[in-house]
Amino acid sequence: MSTILAPVLFALLLWWFSTGLILYLDGLPERTYRWSLFGATLVALPSLWGIVAFSQQDTLVATYGAFTCALLFWGWVEMSFLLGFITGSRRAALPPGARGWRRFGYAWQALSHHELTLFAALLTVVALTWGASNPVALWTFSALWLMRLSTKLNIFLGVRNLSENWLPLRLRYLESYFNRKPMNWLFPFSITAATAATFLVFRAALAPEIPAHEAAGLFLVGTLLALGIIEHWFLVLPVTIDALFRWGFRSRDQAPRPGEGQATEPQQVKVRS
Repeated sequence: MSTILAPVLFALLLWWFSTGLILYLDGLPERTYRWSLFGATLVALPSLWGIVAFSQQDTLVATYGAFTCALLFWGWVEMSFLLGFITGSRRAALPPGARGWRRFGYAWQALSHHELTLFAALLTVVALTWGASNPVALWTFSALWLMRLSTKLNIFLGVRNLSENWLPLRLRYLESYFNRKPMNWLFPFSITAATAATFLVFRAALAPEIPAHEAAGLFLVGTLLALGIIEHWFLVLPVTIDALFRWGFRSRDQAPRPGEGQATEPQQVKVRS
């Protein structure tokens, strides 16, 4: 039983803590953003070394290490976006009347640098783990990338809960690219594909002949996929996921200090519905 519980609980706690920490730093005054990203960079650089080192080892410690390092590297990319440093070539709200592919083009411009950075980061992990015997870091980063891409597409097409309150002032213009509706055509396919993938990963992890370190890696990645599915469901349910990260939102409780956020506070935006 510990073979299952240990990696599942580890993935749950690391996901919960890292997400809440990013939300907390994201809600601090903008003068702290450079220091937050600097600190994240100091963590991300050793994580790249860890990905290389752990990918060459077939041990239980290396499995957890590879998973953690991949998550830390992912966190750096996410922070660079949420703190407003790497976003896109367009830093303005969606023009009124934009529809269809024109709207998609504007949305791509708003996120292009971030999306290209994410893809470059994925290719970096592929290169660092190429031919390695321990693929957990690659599995982890790939799972995060795919689930996040699905989330963004669903928010663009339309869901009930957009989590726009997760955005800092300087990124509030992105709300105009969101679409609020009960459901969209992509959501059932996203849930079905993710559920099937999660089932296959957990089934492989439960195979009787699999080594302990490989089973742990599959349980870690499978738990991430399962969390991604839960996050997807929260997009359309009449409740939000915010309560799980209440401590991360505490930094937003204080109103912006005089003079802070004024230079980057966007014009009034309206979420599509």
